[in-house]
Amino acid sequence: MGQIALVVGATGLVGGLVVKELLQQEEIVEVRALVRRPFEMTHPKLKVMQIDWDRLEMYTAFFADVHIVYCCLGTTIKQAGSQEQFRKVDLDYVLKTAQLAKRSGVRQFMAVSSAGASPKVRNFYLRTKGEMEEGLASIGFNGLHLFRPSLLLGERTDTRFGERLAAVLMTSLDVVFRTPRLAPYRAIPASKVARSMVVIGLSNVSGSHVYTNEVLHVLGSEG
Repeated sequence: MGQIALVVGATGLVGGLVVKELLQQEEIVEVRALVRRPFEMTHPKLKVMQIDWDRLEMYTAFFADVHIVYCCLGTTIKQAGSQEQFRKVDLDYVLKTAQLAKRSGVRQFMAVSSAGASPKVRNFYLRTKGEMEEGLASIGFNGLHLFRPSLLLGERTDTRFGERLAAVLMTSLDVVFRTPRLAPYRAIPASKVARSMVVIGLSNVSGSHVYTNEVLHVLGSEG
């Protein structure tokens, strides 16, 4: 039988690409997308639900019969407006999604984190991502897969001047960032991250796994 995949954060850079990748897979018979704002993509296999993330429990039925969840939720402190709102999106919403998925019988959970994520670092962004990883690990999925990309390259619908500038600089210095010391921070096309997530999701690997930026560059180039 085919599989049903659920993507949360599908209007984001990585999330949208994950949806496109999934729609091309014969094993996937249905792709569900939970989104905050309108999603323009259409496809016979795609079902979209625009939701209120603060009332996520109302959409439990959307998790029924789902085999794999791809969690691509993420924002910036500038977009969120405060550190508190940032934590709500990048930590609280992610964990609520995971808890609903677990209760619904989902066995494979994929989540986008960040290079350098750790609950013990001072950097607020990386600490929040680390806390997210810890929270997900405590839920007990049969397969938990955490993806830690560095700076993402790709066309966003929103404007992030700082990230665009960094992307230009890191792309121009890509040869330098291929060295072992700097490889963990080498900018990566969002398409490689999305492809890696789909490949791992369809592999049905059990256990808890972390995929570093270097690994994503390789995985995302295959196929």
